[in-house]
Amino acid sequence: MSAEKKNWHASHKQSLTRGERAADVLRNSMGSWRLVAGFIAVMIIWAIVNFGLRDPWDPYPFILLNLFLSMLAGRQGAILLIAAKRQDAIAAAMAEHDFETETAAREGIEQLLAINRNSWR
Repeated sequence: MSAEKKNWHASHKQSLTRGERAADVLRNSMGSWRLVAGFIAVMIIWAIVNFGLRDPWDPYPFILLNLFLSMLAGRQGAILLIAAKRQDAIAAAMAEHDFETETAAREGIEQLLAINRNSWR
């Protein structure tokens, strides 16, 4: 068996482009409690600072904050779709690799069975 087949995941990771790696990193970080806590902290700080200033840059209904959050939501949707598309490609490649491995194993087993049958005759 070649080294590529033994360590398929490592060779696949090496073949990723910079954009594909970035999509994976973003996908993994967007679904974390750390990011959620960070967003809550930023929004609380935003509100406190804007309430405490004499001349706030974003007064109470926080239109600018809402704009930023809307833009972020739009980008997150696209990034999640890109990541889902990548996961589908990875799953398809893994399924193909599994099929090749199982086919090779079946051939080996059939050869062993043939040898075993011939040795009993």
